[in-house]
Amino acid sequence: MGSLSTSELIIILLIVLLIFGGAKLPKLARSLGQAQKEFKTGLSEGESDDGKAEKADDA
Repeated sequence: MGSLSTSELIIILLIVLLIFGGAKLPKLARSLGQAQKEFKTGLSEGESDDGKAEKADDA
């Protein structure tokens, strides 16, 4: 299992373009970016909560 080559990425992008159309791609990209940001925020909050729980258990 390796990374995707350039030709594979182009094929995937063409398929996405055919499925969603050119007008919806910016909206799709924006929503994916927001979802990624929320996921990272949730991960960082979960890590900080774990640290607080460990400190409370030690006390």
